[in-house]
Amino acid sequence: MAGIDINRTTSGITLPKEVSAEIWAKTQEASFVQQRARRIELPGGGVDVPIITGDPVATWVSETDEKPVSRSTFGTKNIKGYTLAVIEPFSNQFRRDLPALYNALVGRLPGVLAKTFDQTAFGFQASPGTGFDTLASAPAVSLTTPGANRTQYDQFLAALESVATVGGSDVTGWALSVQAEIAAMGAKDEQGRPLFIDSIRDQGSIGQVLARPAWKTAHAYKPGTAGSPGTPATLGIAGDWDSAVWGFVEGLSISISDQATLNDGGTAIHLWQRNMFAVRVEFEVGFAVRDVNRFVRLTGNTPS
Repeated sequence: MAGIDINRTTSGITLPKEVSAEIWAKTQEASFVQQRARRIELPGGGVDVPIITGDPVATWVSETDEKPVSRSTFGTKNIKGYTLAVIEPFSNQFRRDLPALYNALVGRLPGVLAKTFDQTAFGFQASPGTGFDTLASAPAVSLTTPGANRTQYDQFLAALESVATVGGSDVTGWALSVQAEIAAMGAKDEQGRPLFIDSIRDQGSIGQVLARPAWKTAHAYKPGTAGSPGTPATLGIAGDWDSAVWGFVEGLSISISDQATLNDGGTAIHLWQRNMFAVRVEFEVGFAVRDVNRFVRLTGNTPS
């Protein structure tokens, strides 16, 4: 259909050339996973990432004995790129005032894209397909129901222990929702003093948990479900982020149309008829982890 593929160079609705790069940069800044995991080059057809599954073993030998031969073992992890996209319609008032459109895109879309990517990687949304890992099956440790003779401090320690049991890996970072941060602030010693902050008067956030850096992100929260069986809320994710990788096929792509017809949940929106236009933003991205057991989900109470 003529006119359906209007782009950034179309007369009358031109955006600054740097808008794609700025939205893409801010998306990466807003994504917890993209900041903590290692980035790799990702071709359009996907790639097999080599991983070390075992180290050579050294043994003691007597004088003049033959020295042992041992080898590392290797495996591969396939990672593919899947398209993450959104179409946002605007009124023509934005056409009249392009700086407003530019500011709206840069200010709003990065958070939308980053949230969907993070929550898919965390396992809160279904994987788009094979070759895109999620942490849905990672072990869980409850922060709000410690159990007999255990404190919230013990539960954070249990999360650390869970990760450490897998090939000697370690937690390199904690992704804490507000709810998880509150649980961390509630960890106290026998005198009732907080363990993870130095001053209850001057500090209002958790910077480290058990000497591992902690970051607050709303992306790490998923509400639980009531009923039987119910599921606890997820309050955060901890893990060995050095063992996770992500990659994108190419940078952000932005396309603009004022003559297309949008399918908005079954409702047709005729842009030209309504004096509107729409902006489509998309990119291909993938995510993989060496072993899901190198991560742990921090959970809360099951809703009643």
